[in-house]
Order: sequence, then structure tokens, then C-alpha cells
Amino acid sequence: MALVPEKTNIDLHLIRVLVTVLNERSVSRAAMKLQATQPRVSAQLKRLRHLTGDPLLVRAGPGLVPTDAALAMLAPATRMLEDADRLFARKHRATAFEPAKCTLTFRIAASDYLDPLFLPSLVQTLKRDAPAAGIDLHPLSADFDYRRALASGEVDLVVGNWLQPPGELHMARLIADEVVCLVAADHPATRGGRHWTVDAYLASEHVGPTSLHAGGRGVIDEHLQAQGLTRTLAVRAAHFSLIPLMVARSRLVLTTGRQFCSRYLDAAALRIVRCPVDFPPLLYYQLWHERTQTSSALRWLREQVKAVAAGLAAPSTARPGQAARARP
Repeated sequence: MALVPEKTNIDLHLIRVLVTVLNERSVSRAAMKLQATQPRVSAQLKRLRHLTGDPLLVRAGPGLVPTDAALAMLAPATRMLEDADRLFARKHRATAFEPAKCTLTFRIAASDYLDPLFLPSLVQTLKRDAPAAGIDLHPLSADFDYRRALASGEVDLVVGNWLQPPGELHMARLIADEVVCLVAADHPATRGGRHWTVDAYLASEHVGPTSLHAGGRGVIDEHLQAQGLTRTLAVRAAHFSLIPLMVARSRLVLTTGRQFCSRYLDAAALRIVRCPVDFPPLLYYQLWHERTQTSSALRWLREQVKAVAAGLAAPSTARPGQAARARP
């Protein structure tokens, strides 16, 4: 069966979309892997369906499965991509990046929400492998326009969490983290049951980070608002890493990712408890502009960021006993 109708022009990227969508069996996962927006991949899938005259993916129970025709296309399409990679391999070798000889300055804007060990570990990795490179770390704050900074070249990379990252930027997901609550060890929430309901959660006094943009609510409050819920944000703090100590000395509740909270359990009288409100996973991304997409140095930087984040999220980083302390 022909991949496309006779005399039809088709670009290599569309073949890559076909292979990725069929392998992932999900438009959203394919979009993440292709570092593209979901609407864009959906439009490309629609074009592929028109070109092939086949639905390619069909609903089967809760998920999607490839059609027989799509499975027949997968092997030749994969070979086509492999041939293209070999064809251009010489060009890639000619522009290969050598970290040990790098004297560039990597400019990274990042929040400290992901994990207090993330930036120290990233700096350690970069200085180990690219010792002559400089590193400029910029905080994400309400007065820092990271989209403009990426477009102008003021920063090379932005790391943070968003419900919907800006569509004009390239992105790659780093980790997905469970949303939990961090409270003092003697907080009523630690008793669970009727003491820690949705109503009790909303009635509590909460602490959260200062928004990353003027007038913004943050991902936790954006989700609550979408559910028609409102909490009392009694304290906003620009210094996120200090919030756990505020929580330990008060009745404040911090709602954020489990990975961040787990780092502070041994530093103060704190407990992680489940969140009574059903939140989707907290997603952390790295974002970059089209202007740096093909830079071999910045491609290497993005690979290091991904590896460091994955390493911190690995189960082996958890201390013994953390899992048992996670839920009341």
C-alpha cells in the first residue's frame, strides 16, 4: 500500500509525525515527544488521514489503536526516517558540540518549585562537563517577562511549571509530580478522615509562591478556579524554599509537588498529607525559542537539564520511610 497518493508532495516532518503518533497511540503524548502543541499535531494527523485515505488511529475502549493499514505504513516510514538521519549524519558530525571546550555562558531562568536540589545538581553537572562555560541563573518572578527574554536572547532556557505553556515556544516535559499538601506535624490535617475534607482544606489558611506574572493566580489557584473553588491564600512568598519553615511554625498549608515537599521532611517538623481536592499531576517543562532550536550547544544544555531532572525524580532519591509518611 502506498504511503501517500501519487504525485503528492509530503515533507519529512509529516512522516515523523506519522511514526510518533502511531508509536505513542496518543496525540497528546506525540505532541510532547515532538515538542509541538497538541492542536498542531492534531492538524497534521488530519492531513495524514486525508493523504492516506485511512483513519490511522481508531478508538478502542479507553484508548486508541492503529488500523491495519497504519501498522503496514509504520515500518517503511521508520526506515525513511532512519535513512534521512544517516543522510545528514555528516553535517551533524561537522557541527558536533564539545562541552570540554565550551566557553559560552548558559543563561537559564528557573523557578525553585521543582526540587531544591535541581539547580545545584544542574550547576554541578555543567561545571563538571563544561568547566570553562559560564552559567547565569535568573529567577522567574512577576516582573520578569520570560517570553520576551527568550525571544531577545536574554536567556537561553526557562524551566518551570504551567497548566498550558505558551504555544509559540518549543517545550519538553521534564517530570510529572503528584500534588500534595505540606503541613506542620501537629496540623489537624495529619489526623485525616473528617478532619481533612475539601471544606476543611478550602477553609484553611494557605501559603503559596508569588505569581510568575502580574495578576496571575498560579497553577494551583487556576485549577481551583476552574472547579469553582476558592481557597484563602494568607501568605504569598517570593522565596519558595523558605515556605516549608513557615509551614512548620504555623497552621499554613502548602500545596505543591511531592518531590519538593519530600526534601524538607527531615529539616523540620513537617508532614506530607494527601490533598482532598483532585488535582492533575504538576507538570514541569523546559521552554526555549525557535532562535536557539538548532544550536548544538543549547541542544546539549537541554539534554543536561532533562537528565538532571530525571535523576532527581528517580525512586532511589527518596529517603527510607518517606512513603510511609506521605499520607495520614
